[in-house]
Amino acid sequence: MILASDLSAATLLALLTAAMYLWAALRRKLVSQRAARLGMFAAWLCHAAVLALGFGLGGDPAHFGFGPAMSMTAWLVLGIYGVETWLYPQLPTRWGLGAAGAVFLLVAAMFPGHALPERGSVLLAMHLAMGVASYGLFGVALIHAWATRRAEAQIRMAAQAPEGLPLLTLERLTYRLVTAGFVLLSATLLGGYFFGHLWSDVPLRWDHKILLSVLAWAVFAVLVIGRRVLGWRGARAIQMLYVGSGFLLLAYAGSRFVLEVILEHGA
Repeated sequence: MILASDLSAATLLALLTAAMYLWAALRRKLVSQRAARLGMFAAWLCHAAVLALGFGLGGDPAHFGFGPAMSMTAWLVLGIYGVETWLYPQLPTRWGLGAAGAVFLLVAAMFPGHALPERGSVLLAMHLAMGVASYGLFGVALIHAWATRRAEAQIRMAAQAPEGLPLLTLERLTYRLVTAGFVLLSATLLGGYFFGHLWSDVPLRWDHKILLSVLAWAVFAVLVIGRRVLGWRGARAIQMLYVGSGFLLLAYAGSRFVLEVILEHGA
């Protein structure tokens, strides 16, 4: 039996934060919308504290890997979508995102990753932050793409007019997020090349992580160019967003999951 005294402060805070997310998501119909949203915001702030502890701000060595990457992505998605709902009150609150945040917090507590090297940690932290930020932007874009397809289906079926943002506004917002994510992904790949290979003596290895990242970048590049030059929209553009996001998910989170969970290699 694991006692509370056996758990680290970060793990205890992660458990508390997951409970707060679930409370806000499950109690939204029993309490006022204001109380539920305040609970979600409080959980989001505690989530930020969990991430800070994981990066060594509490004195313990900084860790990163499959679990923390997904936890940080969920935190960014919640934050970006929260800002959007403030700017665009017509957007519905996606309470399921709180449940997702709770799940990924628990995953990160179970699989905290490996210790990051102290040498060159600032450049490495910048590289990781840009990569996860692109994950977050593409994650919100995927939510909007799903909502766009759902609204289009309702219109085709002559169902009740979809609630929320007008369809064209939602679509424009989706591809602004895609463009921003593409810029960050490009900076991440360039930063990884310069910091990891040109500024060190480590030769470039075309492993599965780099290959999948480049494939994701190529798909997003075609999507951004097709959108701006050829006016792509609808099912074709959304399918490319799904494919590129799939490659991106496999590139880091998927490969780290295989190494850390299936093969049980920490490095």
